[in-house]
Amino acid sequence: MTFLPKGYEKPAGNSNYFKFEEGDNKFRIMSSAIVGFLDWDDKKPVRTKEKPTTLFNSEKQAKHFWAFIVWDYKESKLKIMEITQATIQDSILGLHNDEGWGSPTEYDITILRKGKDIETKYTVIPKPPTPLTDEMTATLKESNINLNALFSGGDPFAKETPHNNEAQNNKKPHTEDIEVENIPF
Repeated sequence: MTFLPKGYEKPAGNSNYFKFEEGDNKFRIMSSAIVGFLDWDDKKPVRTKEKPTTLFNSEKQAKHFWAFIVWDYKESKLKIMEITQATIQDSILGLHNDEGWGSPTEYDITILRKGKDIETKYTVIPKPPTPLTDEMTATLKESNINLNALFSGGDPFAKETPHNNEAQNNKKPHTEDIEVENIPF
């Protein structure tokens, strides 16, 4: 007799936010990015569009972040990815600026995570360009994700938001570019 069934795997978390796990993390960017600065107020994230002049945590600087909608291949669902790691931002920006790759909404990306804590290393691996699947396109059209709700501390997945028009703009995977440090994403 065994405690768990043979071949049992713990189900993936039910988060709407993409978390980098040890090993391969494959996703597809499905929207333009919003950019800003992230600070923490008593374990609660505070995001601003401009670099804050007053910090909640005087020991650390606010981190520059990118947030965008992704398709998480592991869970086959839309999630929000927020990136504060400069190495990942630099790699994706480099792909974006390379005429052979271009917009990261046109191809899948795998980020290989190795190590823990301050020893963590990330490797960004682009995959050959492929079209979106029908499931990905349909799910995106049906979603009501409002990335701008992150700036007000709201729920970007809420059904009714005051910024529905902005959310609609974020649902177009290959149009309506937003600038990332003066570079369209």
